[in-house]
Amino acid sequence: MDVNRKDFYIGLSLAIGSSVFIGASFILKKKGLLRLASKGSMRAGQGGYSYLKEWLWWAGLISMGVGEAANFAAYAFAPATLVTPLGAMSVLVSAVLSTHFLNEKLNVHGKVGCLLCIFGSTVMVVHAPQEEEVASLGSMAEKLKDPGFIVFATSVVLISLVLIFAVAPKYGQKNVLVYILICSVIGSLSVSCVKGLGISFKELVAGTAVLKEPLFWCLLVCLVICVSVQISYLNKALDIFNTSIVTPIYYVFFTTSVMACSAILFKEWLRMNTDGVVGTVSGFLTIVMGILLLHAFKDIPFTWETLPLYLRNGLQGAPWHQLPYAALLPEHQSEKAEEGGPTMGGYPPGSPVRRKGSLGAV
Repeated sequence: MDVNRKDFYIGLSLAIGSSVFIGASFILKKKGLLRLASKGSMRAGQGGYSYLKEWLWWAGLISMGVGEAANFAAYAFAPATLVTPLGAMSVLVSAVLSTHFLNEKLNVHGKVGCLLCIFGSTVMVVHAPQEEEVASLGSMAEKLKDPGFIVFATSVVLISLVLIFAVAPKYGQKNVLVYILICSVIGSLSVSCVKGLGISFKELVAGTAVLKEPLFWCLLVCLVICVSVQISYLNKALDIFNTSIVTPIYYVFFTTSVMACSAILFKEWLRMNTDGVVGTVSGFLTIVMGILLLHAFKDIPFTWETLPLYLRNGLQGAPWHQLPYAALLPEHQSEKAEEGGPTMGGYPPGSPVRRKGSLGAV
């Protein structure tokens, strides 16, 4: 149990560190590209490759590589149900750092979304399932032979083939869910391959000759195929649809698929009590809401001018407990209505406050 708990904390640290490096990599790359643009160099979007001479861009690329390596290693120590949802922290890190280094503004929705991501991640860590022990490639092979997982994997392959060859050619350009579903269901298998390879490398470091095992190479080939399909269709989705739409939807479907696959393959949910299940699901849904607020509403302004008229008039005057509620004469009400201004004590026509009373204080 002590060994498992130690591995759990190692995997948790790697997952958090991975999010920090990946989130910072986007900022470094963007900063490097902006520096090149300020110098008048041909931009990457125009087909230029001058960013290859920019050290900030290379720093971002190295940071991305370190983050992905840490994320890969995290699967060897911690449950996939924990590692995958924590990937949302990279979005949070990127959003926070962009406000300081790229002068990008984070509106109220984004700030609330960051807090929700933090709260949801904390809840998931506290209630994270302790997966059944898989300490060797042989144990992984036994898991892969489970009838439940075979049915799940077969269903994923069939659904993916139908989406790729029947649905995508007709509806892929119109519906954002088509390409995202392909990436998500395939992604559940790729994470299982990563989990197996992570355990294999862990054994390899310990001196076990895992390179002679056929399962190791099968997992590697499957991972390459799955990742290639994911990258291809994710790029198609990003090229056609808005990033603020693709990112939250992809996160929800991908994480849900991984959690379902992990539950079937490792059966860690069977040993969880009711509190653990409710906590894990609640934490995941909280992260989903945070990601949604961060991306879906990032371009929506939330300023003083967007407040309702009666709130602006009230806040600009005296404190709430000192606001006057004086009735206007009928002729004054009609004049105010024509001007489009408030007609009663600073409140617009039809407001709930005005309907409560006719004269005097409400």
